[in-house]
Amino acid sequence: MRMRKGNGFWRFCFSLLPGAGEMYMGFMKQGAMLMTLFFGCGALSGWLNLDIFGYVLPVIWFYGFFHVHNLAGLPNEEFYSVEDTFNIGEWKFFDVIGQERCRKYFAWALILIGCAGLWKIVTNSVNRVLCYFDISTQLWKNVTGEIPQVVFSVIIIYIGVQMIKGKKQQLEDKEREEHDA
Repeated sequence: MRMRKGNGFWRFCFSLLPGAGEMYMGFMKQGAMLMTLFFGCGALSGWLNLDIFGYVLPVIWFYGFFHVHNLAGLPNEEFYSVEDTFNIGEWKFFDVIGQERCRKYFAWALILIGCAGLWKIVTNSVNRVLCYFDISTQLWKNVTGEIPQVVFSVIIIYIGVQMIKGKKQQLEDKEREEHDA
């Protein structure tokens, strides 16, 4: 598809929905990535009852909004030289952790999301059985409702600690190289 800056009014209107502005301007891959990211985080937030995914939504929205207007503000030569790529592959994060490790982390994320979905199905089924036998379900709901949140919180803390350890190790290696030189 041919890239174009388009009408300013329509560009503004489409920029209100993450990804739609990029698509309007002809950047289909960038638009699809942003739209999938935005609605995917919203769906995960609602499906898993984890507010953490909901906190990412404003960041994605603002990125999409300003990305459209920054693209439109580029001089014509730069605008037409912008490649329509899936931006995720250009993030430095993947260069730092490596493609193979990235694939492994993504696989673990999918496994955890699948486990959370199964957990929700099983706990809802047990809850229906308890209701059928007129057994109080409040304690069951309280305990089972918080376990996925605890698991994801522990995982996030673990990832943060590993990131700090990795950065510390990287700094120590850099100091050794400078000292040896």
